[in-house]
Amino acid sequence: MSDVPPELAALRASIDNLDSALVSLLAERFKITQRVGVLKATRGLPPADPDRERRQIERLRRLADEAGLDPEFAEKFLTFIVTEVVRHHEQIARDREP
Repeated sequence: MSDVPPELAALRASIDNLDSALVSLLAERFKITQRVGVLKATRGLPPADPDRERRQIERLRRLADEAGLDPEFAEKFLTFIVTEVVRHHEQIARDREP
């Protein structure tokens, strides 16, 4: 890899750092959503909240647009995450069933 230009190596290092930060942020987000899932299950609330999900997608699309990121991509990304969160919430609710 010694034939990699220094600028490319530096950019790749920045990408690697950002990827590490993204993984850490996602891990933290899922820790919190697990707590939400337990709270919902103990209170008899449904695993999904379509109204909140819709508002979050709208919010994320606005933030993405303001940041110069494709809002479609941002929506797909959040939808993927929310789908996984709801799956976890459903599992938590099943695990708490008598």
